[in-house]
Amino acid sequence: MRMIARICTAALTAAASLAVSTSHAENGSTSYDFLNIPTSSHAYALGGTGIAIIDDDISLADQNPALIGPEIENQFSLGYMLYMGSGNFASLRYGMAAGEHGAWAAGIRYLNYGKLIEFDQSGIEGGKFSPTDIVFEGTYSHDITSRWRGGINLNLIYSHYHIYSAFAIGVDLGVNYYDEEHDLSFSAVIKNAGGQVKRFHEAYNRLPFDVQLGYMQGIGSSAFSVAITATHLTRWNLPYYTHPKNEEGDASVLKSNFFSNFFRHLTFGLQFQPSDKFYAALAYDYKTATDMSTYSRNFFSGFSLGLGLKVRGFGFGVSYGMPFKTGSTLMLNINCCLAELMN
Repeated sequence: MRMIARICTAALTAAASLAVSTSHAENGSTSYDFLNIPTSSHAYALGGTGIAIIDDDISLADQNPALIGPEIENQFSLGYMLYMGSGNFASLRYGMAAGEHGAWAAGIRYLNYGKLIEFDQSGIEGGKFSPTDIVFEGTYSHDITSRWRGGINLNLIYSHYHIYSAFAIGVDLGVNYYDEEHDLSFSAVIKNAGGQVKRFHEAYNRLPFDVQLGYMQGIGSSAFSVAITATHLTRWNLPYYTHPKNEEGDASVLKSNFFSNFFRHLTFGLQFQPSDKFYAALAYDYKTATDMSTYSRNFFSGFSLGLGLKVRGFGFGVSYGMPFKTGSTLMLNINCCLAELMN
């Protein structure tokens, strides 16, 4: 236990140092928002922030490192996302138990945004290029008590955009409380603490540092659960622009009041899970809906939905979302528990 405490203390110290360096970046801009895209179709179905989901699914590790444990022994997952029509994202992760109360996982994420056309400073068209991001991930988690679990993610991030490249290091720290008797899960996560080691150019680009809280609760003895996730907790004001008549000629109106700021921090989800072999989920993210309200919002903006099925050691998941009129996102997951197949 002393060794575990020392490891946790060292991890917290390192993460705190990275967070400080991130928060003190002068005039920094974020170029790493892709780190917020989930690799789990289950998480995407519940709004893309499933930090309190309880499932034997190793692909949830990037949501909250405390969501994996010895139950993911000898499990691997493969994920694919068709993102906004032209982006192709893939992920691969493998994990094993570390004793009776711990687990580790390693994975890689590959994100390609399709072909873009190069233009010089005079507006003359050049060739084509494909922006690419690659994330190498390592995760460790450990049971603190019978109901509390903590974990840490280490992300090594390489980005290559035409003739520019950069390298960054990010850390996630998370805890989860799970009361199986009352079907209650609560999580807190510090995400994307860190910074660039090698910059694209002279400017410093920040990681999308965030603090998140997640709650998931079964509804009585029914097969339904509600999920509420609070994000962007490092700042209160989340203003956005809208066009009253949804026409380009109209002036933009800045929206920033108590209720809009409050709900833009929250994602709401509903899950139907009659057994541990099947789930159906639906979520609404008010921030996504209002971000798209300028020109391209439709009725489905902010909504996401998905299904999951487990059969003989295999898990299959699919989820779908349409953030704006001309852009939809489809995500697929396949999990395989080798330990279960060998039995």
